[in-house]
Amino acid sequence: MLVYFFTFLGGLALFLYGMQLMGDGLQQAAGARLQKILEALTGVTVFGVALGAGVTAVLQSSSATTVMTVGLVNAGLLTLKQAFGIVMGANIGTTVTAQLIAFKLTDYITLILAIGFVMQAFCTRRKVKYFGQVLLGFGILMLGMSMMSDSVSPLRQYAGFISFIQTFAVHPILGLCVGVLMTVVIQSSSATIGILIAMASQGLIPLEGAIPVLLGDNIGTCITAVMATLRANINAKRVALAHVLFNVVGSLIFLIFMDYFIKFVLTVSPENNIARQIANAHTAFNVLNTLLFLPFAGKFTDFIQVLMPGDDTCVSRKPQFLNDDMLSTPAIAMSLATKEVVRMGNMAKTNIEQAFMAIDAFDSHKIAYVLEHEPAIDALEEDITCYLTKMSEKQMDTEMSARHTGLLHACNDIERIGDHAETIAKKVRNMHEDAVTFSPEAQQELRELGGLVLETCTKALAALENDDRELAQEALNISHQVKLNQKEIRKNHVTRLNEKICTPASGFVMLELLINMKRVSDHSKNISQLVLGEF
Repeated sequence: MLVYFFTFLGGLALFLYGMQLMGDGLQQAAGARLQKILEALTGVTVFGVALGAGVTAVLQSSSATTVMTVGLVNAGLLTLKQAFGIVMGANIGTTVTAQLIAFKLTDYITLILAIGFVMQAFCTRRKVKYFGQVLLGFGILMLGMSMMSDSVSPLRQYAGFISFIQTFAVHPILGLCVGVLMTVVIQSSSATIGILIAMASQGLIPLEGAIPVLLGDNIGTCITAVMATLRANINAKRVALAHVLFNVVGSLIFLIFMDYFIKFVLTVSPENNIARQIANAHTAFNVLNTLLFLPFAGKFTDFIQVLMPGDDTCVSRKPQFLNDDMLSTPAIAMSLATKEVVRMGNMAKTNIEQAFMAIDAFDSHKIAYVLEHEPAIDALEEDITCYLTKMSEKQMDTEMSARHTGLLHACNDIERIGDHAETIAKKVRNMHEDAVTFSPEAQQELRELGGLVLETCTKALAALENDDRELAQEALNISHQVKLNQKEIRKNHVTRLNEKICTPASGFVMLELLINMKRVSDHSKNISQLVLGEF
């Protein structure tokens, strides 16, 4: 009996590995465009459903699609309603794997494996190699299915197990709970369906007992999206809640009308082919459930917001001021670009402030704030640079041309300030994890230096916003003071190391923090010099 159990585990491992190999191959073949496609989504929910289904069919994982969607919502690139469309589509897309499993390809497993290996190992074209990886993954997946099917066949001899499985048809709630538990443990709805098909192929479970487990499997797959939102904003958490309620409500409705649903599945499926019936039931449930919710998507997302109230402001990577229609009027376009650069600069300055506060007193929320906002700064830098590049194609006078070049430089300096804020935040987090501490003297010196750096940054950004040469000169003077203080702090810290007041571990961290703080000041100085016309 133990041998059969190990065979089942080995088959499950091969199934999961094969599915991952397939997904990776398909994703590589499709290129790195999947997230861009989702970002470009319009407000029409049905388009979201189609895209969610398509992306999930490529990734071979509804969990991957929902986690990606949660990330896009967390970044402010998608609304809750758009994300809900993708989630519904992801549930449909994940049924592709079950449909592939239902084909009787057992006799061709070795051929599929051989062809896939040859294509991946010996072909030089990347697309062909990736397709070979897909075939190899599919062959491994089917081999795992065959092993699982063989390993459960002896269970036909155990009356107790047969009796327990048959109760799912009489007590569908029990089957639902088993499906939820299996998927939460395995972390793959496709694997749960694969196990169902393997058991059904051996006559261990009828369609009436398989459907409740299948419905539970759809609920269990939500766990990945829920876990992905533990540190996300309120909108991302709403996406996870919408995903859970979508599957829970749909499953309960289909349990109530299960007799009609079974008749429908039998009508659209071939007789005496339980594997195809289960695969079709999986697809039919997700398609019909989506059609049921689609007309009420807006109302449903409004209901989700009522269930989970809170401030839905989030970090937006999208520019707020840039307008391509204004490019034909360079003066206005320059004003809009300046506003966007300043907005980006304020985000970087806030990150610096949060990182410095975390040095003074560790706060995981401040670290998380910096790490969450840094990608938005990078995205804005890319968009602003692209906008300014388009502006360069227009006729500009000498003064405006100088301003244009200055904004390009400022944009780069601000992006680097954001990078240093991220580096400092990570160093502080590592300090906390490694229990590294500074002496009170070192802490005080860092506090004072941080104040000067922040003042330099604040004055430089204000000077840029208002084209204020006086503020720019003040920022420049403070940056010189930062340079002198940083050198003095380095000397003091070496002295403390020699006197064993500070540890070598803290010494390395101190030097890295000083370097990053000085570089923030240097980039602020560059912005000041832009305003003064010295770049």
